[in-house]
Amino acid sequence: MPAVLCSKSSTQALAWLLALLLKSGADAATVYKIQTEGESFMAYEFASRLETFPHYRKFETTFAGRPFVVETGKMCGLANGSAMVRYGDTCVLCNVTMSEKPREGVDFFPLSVEFEEKLYAAGRIPGSFMRREGRPGEHAILSSRVVDRPIRPLFPKDMRNDVCVTMTVMSLDPDNSAEITGMNGASLAIAMSDIPWNGPIAGVFVGLVDGEIVLNPTKEQREHSDLSLTLAASEEKIVMIEAGANEVDEATMMEAIKAGHAEIKKMLAFINSIVAEIGKPKKTFTPVELDHGLLADVYAKHLDEVKAAMDTDDKNVRDAALLPIMDAIAAEHPELTAADIDLISYKLQKKVVRTWLLEDGKRVDGRGINEIRPLAAEVGLLPRVHGSGMFTRGQTQVLTVCTLGSTKDAQLMDDLSDTQYKRYIHHYNFPPYSVGEARAPRSPGRREIGHGNLAERALVPVLPDQSEFPYTIRCVSEVLSSNGSTSQASICGSTLALMDAGVPIKAPVAGISCGLITDGDPLHGGRWMTMLDIQGVEDFHGDMDFKVGGTRRGITAIQMDIKVDGLTYEIVEEALEKCRKGRLYILDEIIKPVIAEPRKELSPYAPKMFSMMIPVDKIKDVIGKGGKVIQEMCANFNCKIDIEEDGHVFISAVDQEDAKRAIATIKTIVEDPEIGAIYKGRVTRLMNFGAFVEIAPGKEGLVHISKLDDHRVEHVEDVVAVGDPIFVMVTDIDQQGRINLSRKDALAAIAKKRAAQQQ
Repeated sequence: MPAVLCSKSSTQALAWLLALLLKSGADAATVYKIQTEGESFMAYEFASRLETFPHYRKFETTFAGRPFVVETGKMCGLANGSAMVRYGDTCVLCNVTMSEKPREGVDFFPLSVEFEEKLYAAGRIPGSFMRREGRPGEHAILSSRVVDRPIRPLFPKDMRNDVCVTMTVMSLDPDNSAEITGMNGASLAIAMSDIPWNGPIAGVFVGLVDGEIVLNPTKEQREHSDLSLTLAASEEKIVMIEAGANEVDEATMMEAIKAGHAEIKKMLAFINSIVAEIGKPKKTFTPVELDHGLLADVYAKHLDEVKAAMDTDDKNVRDAALLPIMDAIAAEHPELTAADIDLISYKLQKKVVRTWLLEDGKRVDGRGINEIRPLAAEVGLLPRVHGSGMFTRGQTQVLTVCTLGSTKDAQLMDDLSDTQYKRYIHHYNFPPYSVGEARAPRSPGRREIGHGNLAERALVPVLPDQSEFPYTIRCVSEVLSSNGSTSQASICGSTLALMDAGVPIKAPVAGISCGLITDGDPLHGGRWMTMLDIQGVEDFHGDMDFKVGGTRRGITAIQMDIKVDGLTYEIVEEALEKCRKGRLYILDEIIKPVIAEPRKELSPYAPKMFSMMIPVDKIKDVIGKGGKVIQEMCANFNCKIDIEEDGHVFISAVDQEDAKRAIATIKTIVEDPEIGAIYKGRVTRLMNFGAFVEIAPGKEGLVHISKLDDHRVEHVEDVVAVGDPIFVMVTDIDQQGRINLSRKDALAAIAKKRAAQQQ
């Protein structure tokens, strides 16, 4: 056994040994002895790795100024593609698998994208009863959607094999986004696998700190950023935009998109270099397609009928008119399955919609290309809720209800996001009756969670600070009728509900969407056109749903869904400008005439919230032993009291007089009583020489028998009994802190005040 003498550290020695083995081509089973400073051991590890993991590779680059490392060939050997991706100390294991056979009886590509948050990644144990991760949380679902949107359009549309992309967060460094790491790792895993895909794409996070664009900002930078932009792109086109912003203008948004794209191109070069070295040949698949002759026959016989059926702005009329046409096609071709008939219906409608738009400049409902459907807005629809607003755009209608709660009602987040508590909560419900379907409603799905989060991001920048408005706010958007752009209608409805509830928002927010139709590649002479305020059929058969929410000053949220391989800068700029004009029209012509500013007073059914600061060392006195003091105050004053660690106290009650009494009591507890101040106390003990009176929880004083009344008192029991409420005045506080009280002086002062008021 040859010996290797080395004075370097163990890690350096092992690295040196591995390089020597690889260079010399030594037998992997050879055992080497390494002699380092103070220790001697047998080096099996690197030598055996050559035999155990013959396909192991490690690739490194720099991404936005920080190390980005990819390891393959060591883990998950049975997946079609796998990579352990490290960005700083964030580690995400990315895997992609595909079924051998296509799924039968479906008319869509069955892709699932899963972003798995493991709380051990942040050194935490799940807070659930089972103490293990369960169904994905909101943050994990939103992260899955962010990765799904850019990769889905690049798969073959006629492939029916199940494909599953799984990103498992195994280590979390708060300064390095797990979502961006997972997106780039998933793109690499798919690109180097044998699964057909027209990638890769790459993603980056863009911030705006003190007016400067920052790529992949750290946690501290994100806390001070006016922009939260997640961008995905290919070499030439923008594939996905997801953004929240503090009223950022369109020009700055485009600048941020271009800066992010420049960094993405560097990541794409890195991914392509790995694929060129270890990428697998792509598999062939059986495409799902209709016989061209059959399709041509259907077009010849029924296309004009479909055009006539679709020439209406009423979704119900259109759907009813299409049914007999599809029944006739099914009767003519009994060999077709239900999935085939659905596919033919889709192709017929798509051909009509796209031909009308591109060739004739005609929309299904007869509107102009940049014309918005008829709009309506209302507030105060529901008498007992804290605030309500309904927004209608064509056949799309959303009713939003706003509820105000105490700070204790804030949502606790048990996930890997930066947020621990959510003070503003937005929920979006999409019941089956909104699209005329006869089925029972179910729990919210990914779509509902995504749309609710989009509206939430659009409204958070205009909400008042907690110190100004110490409430937890929940808005629930109920979709009453859906014919496209319900998420943007929910933004408008929520603005109405918030102002109706008296929430002092900084500015109203409106949302609108822009669609796209293409014919060929826009980068190489292909035709394209955008249209404002797309309805359902234009969304379904079009190439883009570009949703933008914002105020008059700028953008607060963006979400972009596309079905093509990407957008040019020119398309993005045009969509942003059309959405800007559209939202200004909604704000000025629809929302402002209905409710120009937030109501000055809250609903009589809403809790009245007050806040105050107390010394930190007095918190224990306000809470009391075992919570006795604070519980008694909540019961006596019919209120809620929340105390934070920094001494902030929040008091809420439906009757503000109850809240004011609670505040006065807390002040009495934490402040030394003032001589001359009058309190309403409670008699706690009787003695021969006087009565002890509690003027605040845990704080009592003595009323001497001579101070009980304005005449001589023989027995204390003749005037008061234990438990009696009485008014007392502080007359003296001795050096030991003992409080002397006087009922006689308090009654005299009260009588004098009443007499003055009567005069």
